[in-house]
Amino acid sequence: MEPGFIVIRGAQQHNLKHIDVTIPRNKLVVLTGVSGSGKSSLAFDTIYAEGQRRYVESLSSFARQFLGQMEKPKVDFIGGLSPAIAIQQKAVSKNPRSTVGTVTEVMDYLRVLFARVGEPHCSQCGRKVASQNAQQIADQLAALPSGTRFQLLAPVVRQRKGTHVDVLAQAKQEGYARARIDGVPVELNREIKLAKTKNHTIELIVDRLAVPARVNGDGDDLWRDFTTRLMDSVETALRAGEGMVVVDIVDGEELLLSEQHACAHCGISFPELSPQLFSFNSPLGMCPECNGLGTKLEVDPALIIGDPMLSIMDGALRWYGNVRKKNSKWQIHQLQSIARHYGIDLETPWQDLPQSFRDVIIYGSGDEKIHFEFHAEGQDSSWSNESNRPTRGIVFHINRLFHQTRSEYTRRWYGSFMSEQPCTACGGARLRSEARGVLVGGKSIMDVSAMPIDAAHAWVQSLYTQFDDEQFAIGGEVLKEIRDRLQFMLNVGLHYLTLDRSAPSLSGGESQRIRLASQIGCGLVGVLYILDEPSIGLHARDTSRLADLLEALSAAGNTVLVVEHDHETMMDADWILDLGPGAGVLGGRVVADGTPQDIAANPQSLTGRYLSGELAVVSPNGGRRTPQNGSLTLCGATLHNLKEVDARFPLGVFTCVTGVSGSGKSSLVAETLYPALARDLNRAETRPGPYARLEGLEHLDKVIDITQDPIGRTPRSNPATYIGVYDAIRQLFAETEAARRARGTVCGASRCTSCPMCG
Repeated sequence: MEPGFIVIRGAQQHNLKHIDVTIPRNKLVVLTGVSGSGKSSLAFDTIYAEGQRRYVESLSSFARQFLGQMEKPKVDFIGGLSPAIAIQQKAVSKNPRSTVGTVTEVMDYLRVLFARVGEPHCSQCGRKVASQNAQQIADQLAALPSGTRFQLLAPVVRQRKGTHVDVLAQAKQEGYARARIDGVPVELNREIKLAKTKNHTIELIVDRLAVPARVNGDGDDLWRDFTTRLMDSVETALRAGEGMVVVDIVDGEELLLSEQHACAHCGISFPELSPQLFSFNSPLGMCPECNGLGTKLEVDPALIIGDPMLSIMDGALRWYGNVRKKNSKWQIHQLQSIARHYGIDLETPWQDLPQSFRDVIIYGSGDEKIHFEFHAEGQDSSWSNESNRPTRGIVFHINRLFHQTRSEYTRRWYGSFMSEQPCTACGGARLRSEARGVLVGGKSIMDVSAMPIDAAHAWVQSLYTQFDDEQFAIGGEVLKEIRDRLQFMLNVGLHYLTLDRSAPSLSGGESQRIRLASQIGCGLVGVLYILDEPSIGLHARDTSRLADLLEALSAAGNTVLVVEHDHETMMDADWILDLGPGAGVLGGRVVADGTPQDIAANPQSLTGRYLSGELAVVSPNGGRRTPQNGSLTLCGATLHNLKEVDARFPLGVFTCVTGVSGSGKSSLVAETLYPALARDLNRAETRPGPYARLEGLEHLDKVIDITQDPIGRTPRSNPATYIGVYDAIRQLFAETEAARRARGTVCGASRCTSCPMCG
């Protein structure tokens, strides 16, 4: 018979005072109390840690050697414990390739959907791609210029791990003499050893051909022999490559021709649609320019400009600095020659210069030649030079020097002019052009990834009416999985996120709710879920949705243990444990336990007094301060979903920015206001979101950003070292007489021989 309670006896982890706790199973249980009262020590360091330890011990000795021995928490007994899953507030992933879609596995199902029912379209003309036969492929190759040499290859293995001994043996048995493995030609009669753990590409070399000159008369026989041989080789390659052939043109590009997908107008062939083609983490699908990251480190013109109010001579551009104070006559002559050519005064402020001249300084003059003159005089000699040539521009020189220098310090200096820019090849889509051209319901996979989750859910719902019987038979189950996972994220208040949102950019609360949505999608039963304040960062409108989701999770046969302070979540709980009465050494005891009504009626519970309304959160001094130090005004903010927002922030008072989840709070404050202040006040190399102007900077001298990020990762760090109190403590101990004598002197100096104190 399944036990009805989780029984804990003698818990003494951290500040817990040897407490006994009974937690009902298959219920929503809230663990609350003042900060530092021992909630996390009980939930995570005792219950979850013991559940993980028992799971590891249930594995074989072979598996345990890879997991390591887990320390047993300080508790006398725990009974009725289910398999435990902890969902804490920490970043989902630091990997820049990880997104909301990959973490929740929605992208996995989207890739399958697009690979099975997607309609490929040409990336150049936009026409729908159709199949082509061997004759059409042969005609396309025969149309190459005369004298073109190429070889036909049949791809039999594409980016798959293994030694592929059977594939090579089969090819040798069928009469193939040569192959290209990972881009290197090899003889098949030699011993070939491939690394089992690495991806390999094996292409059989079918034939090597050269396009002859097509002339009348005797040349027709040569042409007929060529076309006949070409047709036979193409058919052989298509059979061996399962409908695909690679054409390696000497001193030219490599063509991938497919019997299944090709554009009849542009002559472009497409590979077979597979889930890997739609993955920016796979070599088959990632953009070849940015390797699937969507961005590249490139020179940012905004970081070159220091102060647009100044002229070039006075230091408007960081690259040149204050030209007037420099001794570089060569640089001054270069700038004067460019300005003379375009009729520009170098004393004009940068912001007032024509855009065409600013582009020449930043990007260069292209093919337009400029007459440069240089004359220098020394003590005993003089030197002059004249030339007519284009100017390359600052961007060119930064890129060249960044890649040429061997000094890390110098490379950091050049890197200060660079930032992550969208890839010019894929436009930040991260996928190759063939994948971006596949449509389902009129949308590409990147269009769907860029939608907010609520819009993506509506798109999936619309496919049920757009699909015919065949498409629904193929993709019906996949659609259901996508719809359910999107619905789970809607239920936890993440409707405003997009599937292509980078996982490292998520807040702690958002990361926790994403993991919660992923766990709900697994459909497990009989599990103990432990959550750490899942309502943090949620608007009151979305908190009720989260509470409904937690109740549904417990109703499905799971025990949900939540560390929480939210009033609504506590009132919806089936059971509450209140720890306290204080923090640290004053906490670690069970003050009250029972239903929310029992806690509210308990006069010993501080939490109960707030639940009953006896106590309430009010302003500390009973009033509000009046702004007297001016204000900051941010005008025209348009980042993400901001609609030309004008916001005024009074100084010298406590200002709260609020709104429903996804309303643009972080976009306004964290991604626009703070980066702008840090750049102007702290000289930080930040790039704020687009805005028109920022007023009121004269009232401030610096800005400090306090986030939820960990303050340190070293095990030697603790709160005392972080805030600096240990420095004063060390100094106090160092001034004692015992410390001075321990150093060998009375005065404290390490080598004192004759001071008045030491004698």
